[in-house]
Amino acid sequence: MALNRDFVGRSYPPSAPYEVSRVKIREFATAIGDNNPLYRDKEAARAAGYPDVIAPPTFPIVFSLQSGGEALADPGLGLNFAMVVHGEQRFEYVRPVIAGDELVSTATITDIRTAGRNELLTVRSDVTTIEGEPVCVTYNTIVERGGAA
Repeated sequence: MALNRDFVGRSYPPSAPYEVSRVKIREFATAIGDNNPLYRDKEAARAAGYPDVIAPPTFPIVFSLQSGGEALADPGLGLNFAMVVHGEQRFEYVRPVIAGDELVSTATITDIRTAGRNELLTVRSDVTTIEGEPVCVTYNTIVERGGAA
């Protein structure tokens, strides 16, 4: 069954604040196998001009879909989670994510399209500090296999 195109352009309330900690950054860097000292050593990060350790570029995947999860779970969208695979993820940065940040993300469904027998859905998440300072924008495309049939 095709996804409901009426959801394109729909935005969702901001997520609860996510507090970025040195521990979470280090755990994420370890999980992806990146030993960059900027992700682990406060003094190395300061020497590079940052106030504290910074997160790897893909770190916002940890929290950026919190507000979009509401959209994907809406029965009116028609998404069959049993058939979903990850299609693409990309990030556009204004500044790095830094330990101590408190971040929120606001999700918008920006595209639903058919590709062969599959449905592709793209969610844009605008990530800001709780004060409203822009940090990055994430784009997550998921594929519902066979959804267009």
